Amino acid sequence: MTATDRSDWFGITRRNARSVQTTIGWIFWDPGAVARYEVLGLPGPLGYIAARCAPLAFAGPDAVIAAFGSVSPDGIRIAFEVIKQGGGSFNDFWSARDEAVLEGLHTFAPAIVEPLIELAPHLWSVVEALPTVGRTFFGAHLAMDRPADPLLSGWHAVNCIREWRGDTHWALVAAAGLNGPEVTILHNAYMSYEGDWLAISRGIAPTAIDAGWASLEARGLAHKRVVTPEGLALREHIEDETDRLTAQVWQMLGEQRSLRFAENFEPPCELLLARVDETAGPNYQPASRIRPTR
Repeated sequence: MTATDRSDWFGITRRNARSVQTTIGWIFWDPGAVARYEVLGLPGPLGYIAARCAPLAFAGPDAVIAAFGSVSPDGIRIAFEVIKQGGGSFNDFWSARDEAVLEGLHTFAPAIVEPLIELAPHLWSVVEALPTVGRTFFGAHLAMDRPADPLLSGWHAVNCIREWRGDTHWALVAAAGLNGPEVTILHNAYMSYEGDWLAISRGIAPTAIDAGWASLEARGLAHKRVVTPEGLALREHIEDETDRLTAQVWQMLGEQRSLRFAENFEPPCELLLARVDETAGPNYQPASRIRPTR
């Protein structure tokens, strides 16, 4: 693959987006992380919320709900309330996650260690130069202390790239006039998942799911709780635009390093994705999954 025109950068971006997501997302369900969260007073899903939102937690649950997009607002509020009552700190969950990341990468995907260490300085150079306008959650991550450990430093650079992409994606969702439950319903159909699996897995309340279906049907994006071709086309457009607008990451990193990222990260990321299959299930982390051919 070469990168001589926009279509090549689009392809590189789509390819590497899977590895970016997988490098980070496996930790959400990792038993090593979950055990640490439980020691701090939160079960796994709520511990994930606390660890991930630590950079923005000072702004309160409403800001985190806005940043997370489709994660259950009720779950986010519960995490805040439990931490408040227990007198703990979101940064404790951030640190617990870091410990689990180091342990898990060495154990389950050791081949990713050297690429992360090697590319870390180059990835941080990209992160530091990315535009922050409209990327609030990404911006909050920039304020966190950069890890001294070279492996963890590389992991956090990839995490920043992931959150920058996430902010970009949610801006497109908002521009399409969709809310969290609605876009989750569309994505569920886009991935050919059954029923309302994706919305339920993110803790979205049944009443919010019903309201999402009603709103989509009113717009012609669904009919009798089935997403229409127009709804699928909108979801695909959002995905395409996300890749188009986040190609800047790889253009800044450069063709050679971007392709090396793809080649070096994909094999260990398949192991991490298998870890997700084992610890959560084969539908989880849909951003890492290859969309079924229709």
